[in-house]
Amino acid sequence: MNFSLYIAKRYLRSKSSNNAINFITIIALIGVVLGAASLFVVLSGFAGLKDFTLQFSTVVDPDLKAETYIGKSFTLTDEDESKLNSIDGISIFSKIVEERVFVNSDNKNNLAIIKGVDGNFNQVNNVDSIVVQGSWLEQKTNRIVSGWGISRNLSFGVLDYGKAINLYVPKPGKGQITSTKNALNTVKTINVGIFDVNEKLNDNYIYSSIDLAQQLLNYKPNQISAIEFKLENNANKALIKSKIQHILGDKIVVKNRVELNDALYKMLNSENLLIYLLLTLVSALLIFNVIGSIIMMILEKKQSLNTLFNLGVTVKSMRRIFFLQGSAITLIGCVIGLFIGFVVVLIQKKFGLVPITPTLAYPVSFKLKNFIIVFLTISVLGIISSKISATKIKKKLISSY
Repeated sequence: MNFSLYIAKRYLRSKSSNNAINFITIIALIGVVLGAASLFVVLSGFAGLKDFTLQFSTVVDPDLKAETYIGKSFTLTDEDESKLNSIDGISIFSKIVEERVFVNSDNKNNLAIIKGVDGNFNQVNNVDSIVVQGSWLEQKTNRIVSGWGISRNLSFGVLDYGKAINLYVPKPGKGQITSTKNALNTVKTINVGIFDVNEKLNDNYIYSSIDLAQQLLNYKPNQISAIEFKLENNANKALIKSKIQHILGDKIVVKNRVELNDALYKMLNSENLLIYLLLTLVSALLIFNVIGSIIMMILEKKQSLNTLFNLGVTVKSMRRIFFLQGSAITLIGCVIGLFIGFVVVLIQKKFGLVPITPTLAYPVSFKLKNFIIVFLTISVLGIISSKISATKIKKKLISSY
């Protein structure tokens, strides 16, 4: 057996004759346990909050979306549509028309975004899960489905025939405007449903048939704003994305679900990184108690170290003894801390003891990467602490006893 490892194990198992040193060692171990447990609990809590946020933000996002970044619309030819249908891995796709419109009802106005969708849209996205009142719209009708916020702001409900809902959009063209009638395209609609996803979508979006949106915007039948794709399970997203890009050309950009919510993902990841760095700093302060514990142990064992030195044990080997002892304290504390953190997160997941609201428990989520991150972080900090304390052993300190 390795000599340094053998002595380190003996020192770790045996109690010191000095109770103060035993107490300091226990404090150091508790510091490592608290650092690991708190880091794991907070990362699991943030992972749960991130999943909870994205659950609502991406509920109406497709697997892939093709949209133009030059202008507001593009033309999808029959040939291109046929080529898209022939791509293996695409389950179905829906043609979309999007534009800002004015919504007027009972002398109240609201700026919104109309999203004209074709008959495939409810197969690309699970619309049944977002419609909380009424029903989904039908094609080739003047029916719309409004966000909860727009419905509230303009004071209309479902199938409220007593209140006309007018959509306005400026007509394209040049020259001086002589009257509002010549300046705006308008259609009268009836609201048949109300959806509830999140505040941003609820306050800004209304859904209509694609024909109504094209009529309002003076679009041609094959003129659209975007295409949303639903892929088959286990489909190669990267390969399909490149094939779609090749068919539609360079003027079209194809985005996956992460890219569609790029700003949100960046914000959540930045917050996650900031929280991790702050907790790592706190954990480092707790774990650096290991330095004090090892140094006190070195001072207490000066006589034994002098004997070992006289027997021919090198200073390097003695440093290794206390390096291994400090590393062992860190690893034991890390494992215990991870176990405690796991139990705390499991209890919250099952019983929801910490609530956000009276009806909603704080979300938590188990992620394998969080176990790995915590283990590596605590281990590295512990190894650094052990290395620093072990370097305090010098030949002058041992031989002068």
